[in-house]
Amino acid sequence: MKDTLQTKPILGTGIYTIPDIALILGIPYGKVLRWINTFWNDQFGSKYGHSYSWNVDLTKAVNFHTLIELFTFYQFSLAGVSSKELLKAHNILSEQYNTYYPFATKMILECLRTDGRKVLFEQKDGSIYSVDATRQFKLSFIKEFYKNIDFNSDSLAVRFWPIGKEKAIVCDPHHQFGQPVIYGTNINVEALYGLYKAGEPEWFIADLFNLDKSKVIDAIIFCKKAA
Repeated sequence: MKDTLQTKPILGTGIYTIPDIALILGIPYGKVLRWINTFWNDQFGSKYGHSYSWNVDLTKAVNFHTLIELFTFYQFSLAGVSSKELLKAHNILSEQYNTYYPFATKMILECLRTDGRKVLFEQKDGSIYSVDATRQFKLSFIKEFYKNIDFNSDSLAVRFWPIGKEKAIVCDPHHQFGQPVIYGTNINVEALYGLYKAGEPEWFIADLFNLDKSKVIDAIIFCKKAA
């Protein structure tokens, strides 16, 4: 594989526990735990001889790329694609593109589509195939969801904007271990939200952290949405 399967915390790659993932992605805790254990560890991990997660206190944790893969998996699940189809697509694309993280790779994500049942792949010539290559499709597609992800020159995800790039909230593994922060800073959004819940006005919090008031509002919106 051209990338490395991370099996322990490494500085700069993000550390996300099950509660962190549930909060950031808005996926129920139980579903996150089941997906990581059943799919990323048992299904994918057993194939490579290593789990995708590691233990942190009484829970599990994964890196940033697995967080993005979970986001991709969730988006296709919401569109109606079964776990069976997603597992099949992950395995095929992993081998085809020589990566442990196909659902966090730009050259793959920008070509993925769905009809609500299968994972589809758009070729350069515009033809559409199911990832298992059983038949060709000519269908309408869901809107690409990866617009809230930034990628590096190797096509792997490097930043995630959980409520959109027009807002100031970003998850970047190089800042606060990948926890949601105000873009361009190391200010954790929960610190701002904690002050807001304690009764401090938005303008005061903005002055305290030398931020535009709009960024404080973005943090409050994110935390309320994730609560």
